[in-house]
Amino acid sequence: MRHLLVLAALAPFGAAFAQAPMKLTLAEAGRLAIRNNPQFSAAQFTAAAAAQVPNQYKAGLLPSLSGNLTGVGADNGSRLAAGGLNNPVVYDHVGSGLTVGQLLADFGRTSNLVGMAKLRAAAQDQATESTRAGILMAVGAAYFGVLKAQSVLRVANETVQQRQVVVDQVTALARNKLRSTLDVSFASVNLSDAKLLQVQARNDLEATEAQLAAAIGLPGETAFELSEEPMPAAMPDRAADLIAVAIRNRPELKELRLQQGAAERFAKAEHALFYPSVGVLGTAGFVPAGEAAIPGRYGAIGMNVNIPIFNGGLFRARQTEAELQAKAAQQNVNDLQNRVIRDVRVAWLNSATAYDRIALTHELLQQAQLSLDLAQSRFDLGLGSFVDLSQAQLNLTSAAIATASALYDYQVQRLLVDYQTGVLH
Repeated sequence: MRHLLVLAALAPFGAAFAQAPMKLTLAEAGRLAIRNNPQFSAAQFTAAAAAQVPNQYKAGLLPSLSGNLTGVGADNGSRLAAGGLNNPVVYDHVGSGLTVGQLLADFGRTSNLVGMAKLRAAAQDQATESTRAGILMAVGAAYFGVLKAQSVLRVANETVQQRQVVVDQVTALARNKLRSTLDVSFASVNLSDAKLLQVQARNDLEATEAQLAAAIGLPGETAFELSEEPMPAAMPDRAADLIAVAIRNRPELKELRLQQGAAERFAKAEHALFYPSVGVLGTAGFVPAGEAAIPGRYGAIGMNVNIPIFNGGLFRARQTEAELQAKAAQQNVNDLQNRVIRDVRVAWLNSATAYDRIALTHELLQQAQLSLDLAQSRFDLGLGSFVDLSQAQLNLTSAAIATASALYDYQVQRLLVDYQTGVLH
């Protein structure tokens, strides 16, 4: 029984400990997301795999060495009479040896394939950077979304407290026959409206916290204590500089440019199919067991020149396909560049507007507070109606929410500008 009492006494502390909010800065949230997000891990693995492809093509430029062990049972002295253009003599024997091959020249086909693979690997690295930027953008939006929701919830809580005071005040005046029951009803409606706002604000906070938890890869977290970020500076007067930065830095554009370069190198490699390839082949070994007609050891070296003459237009079709793919890659670069310019310009406009809203909403809040003070004074003196006071309260609540939201909306827009210009990493 005593143990049950101790556990019951400690239960509230255990619950409080389990629900302790996680303290984070924006930089820490970004690091957690990069470390935990499976999309980034997948992009890294894909980039690492792409980095191995150049070595596969480069192997064609290096010597090849293979060992051979052959045993033959045959009608001694027989000749092959079908299946080939030659008629070698076949004897019983067991032989072993080594074969060495080396490509001497293929008019740049293999080297162009190696260059193509390197460019594709570099493009995959840029795809990884693009994934990183997208993750950081999602984390930043969720981070400021939580701060915004917390701020709105504080406004809602203060609104409930203030309107509860008004309800108590009007109720007391109605008891003394100084106000009508209609005013009490109006005050109660306003209080209920504030409580609805409070419930919605709490729900929005929990939803944004869930989004942030998923973005940082810790979906089990349910509460956060986030640090405020420094206020970004105002946007530049012109978007031209931002567009230039975006054209230079956007990882998606870098990726497509590299893909275009890879397509051009592949077109050159396909064109080299029309030229001969030259290789050398050497072999040597021993025949430990066999007919007396077969020497006990052997060796030979030769050069082979492969000259393509006619293959039904296969090489021409492959070259044409590769050249068309390279032209398509160029158009993809142009299309993305146009969209990047549009996105940067839109982000710049939205950010500038969001910055202007900060000052405007602050001014609106001051005016709404002044209006409420005047309405409250007239109501206390019996010179104003409760309808005027109620409208002033609604205006103040709306202005307070707009002011609380404006700061974080601007920070999200600035984050979006950094993302669109390719400097978010």
